[in-house]
Amino acid sequence: MANQYNPIQQVDNATDIPCPSTYVWTVNDVSDKDAGRTEDGLMHKMRISRKRKLELEWQNVSTATANAVLTAFAPEYVSVKCLDPLANGLVTKTFYSGQKATSYNVRLGVWTVSFNIIEQ
Repeated sequence: MANQYNPIQQVDNATDIPCPSTYVWTVNDVSDKDAGRTEDGLMHKMRISRKRKLELEWQNVSTATANAVLTAFAPEYVSVKCLDPLANGLVTKTFYSGQKATSYNVRLGVWTVSFNIIEQ
């Protein structure tokens, strides 16, 4: 069972995703292709959708944990059940992952894994 305080409760069917060290939630507007400023300087945003982006990081994790996180988010699209302050609770959304970065601390023998996931 997932930890009740983990902001990521499920990725596809996996519920054993470790709690990230960093969880930054962002919502971005998607504007119509004709959006922009008119000659009088007035912005016409013409929002057509809002999409979530999560910035995730796991610090000082073992190789096995780094592998589990990277494997869970490896598919092109993943269904993620996560904490969403705009929804006032947990939501399930489909995300794709951005570029992944991992760094290894040779002295401590641990990894830092970080990447963004963006709502489809």
